[in-house]
Amino acid sequence: MIKHMSKFDHLDLDGHLLQLLMVVVETGSVTRAAERLGVTQSAVSHLLDKLRAITNDPLFVKSGRGIVATERAEKLAEQARELLSSLHGFAQSDPFDPTQWKVHITIAANDFQRDLLLPALMARLRRNAPLLTLRVIPSDVPSLEMLRNEHCQLVISPRPPDGTDVVQKRLFEDDYRVFFDPQVRKAPATKKEYLDAKHVTVVYEPRRALDLDQWLEAQGIRRTFEVSVPGYAGVAPFIMGTDLLTTAPSLLGRHMLRNLASSAVPLPCPKLPMYLVWHMRHQHSPAHGWLRKQVEAVSQATLEQQTPPGSQTLLLS
Repeated sequence: MIKHMSKFDHLDLDGHLLQLLMVVVETGSVTRAAERLGVTQSAVSHLLDKLRAITNDPLFVKSGRGIVATERAEKLAEQARELLSSLHGFAQSDPFDPTQWKVHITIAANDFQRDLLLPALMARLRRNAPLLTLRVIPSDVPSLEMLRNEHCQLVISPRPPDGTDVVQKRLFEDDYRVFFDPQVRKAPATKKEYLDAKHVTVVYEPRRALDLDQWLEAQGIRRTFEVSVPGYAGVAPFIMGTDLLTTAPSLLGRHMLRNLASSAVPLPCPKLPMYLVWHMRHQHSPAHGWLRKQVEAVSQATLEQQTPPGSQTLLLS
């Protein structure tokens, strides 16, 4: 007996019901259908009742010792085959071809990470994903909203935002070094010389010190700052021609601070980690997974280049 249609509609259909219909039509037997599907006969009978209620059709009628499909069931089985094929395609993503990826990607990075990694990344993308366009915005102290609201798709930062819906991976870590103008002064050889000097620092967010200074202050060490600038790009002009010092990642000696001399920090100092951060919505995207691998590859290649003397830069997995 067919149940009243008001209890079921098309949203009650799923892939299992479609497959069941096809198999019963093909085998012409509840018993053989149950064997092929690996379920009990009663389960097949129950699901057939559900299908009958959804379609408002008997679907199968007795014929001798077996059953035969109704005309409606035959037509529905053909539709079911097409729907199952579409469902299979829905679940199986097409192979990703970066050469056909036409997309606008935004990466948040401050000047250190920007100049160190992103020109090399863009050169790589131009070769392998020529339709991609890149926008770079400052990350400052990155927030979860930058990723949640799609202001950017990736963040490169030593300060990854903390949230259950974002993913982070460490790209590398770098040593801090003291940079100075060798025409004006010598490297500070002792902790006292270092702390007696005046320093230039970077402040990305008002009243928030660099992680380095937060760490030093926790050890009871406080530097004297004469100048603060909003990014590392502004440091060198204040150092040149003065006896001021700045303490910065050693890798800055390759570009922004390349005209300054550097030496080891004459007191215990933490390392600077660098992370790649993205939102969970992109975690399983083949395209975004490919993009993240390009960032990692550029980081690896950058770190394999010659580093400033005394630096011990490491790539971490």
